[in-house]
Amino acid sequence: MTDTIESLQQKMEAAALALDFEEAKRCRDRISLMRGGATASEAEHADSAGLLRQQPGAMGLGTSQQRVAPPPGWQPPPKPDPMTSGRTSRGRRRGA
Repeated sequence: MTDTIESLQQKMEAAALALDFEEAKRCRDRISLMRGGATASEAEHADSAGLLRQQPGAMGLGTSQQRVAPPPGWQPPPKPDPMTSGRTSRGRRRGA
């Protein structure tokens, strides 16, 4: 069943007149996807609810937050040597 934008527009208006706002929203979302370049079948099967499934094992508040991942190949900088930090190359303390 391939709907065109015009037929979806008519379905959306009919659903809104029948006070079926959920169906009108689905039609509106499919229209916007098709105007964005999706085919009719892609727009029909797209999840436009805006809800994402929670990943298994992630429970509680804040678990849906994105985690920042370093780019591939990134190495953390070396930590300074605690025996030589704060000293000059000649062994004297800095600032003294």
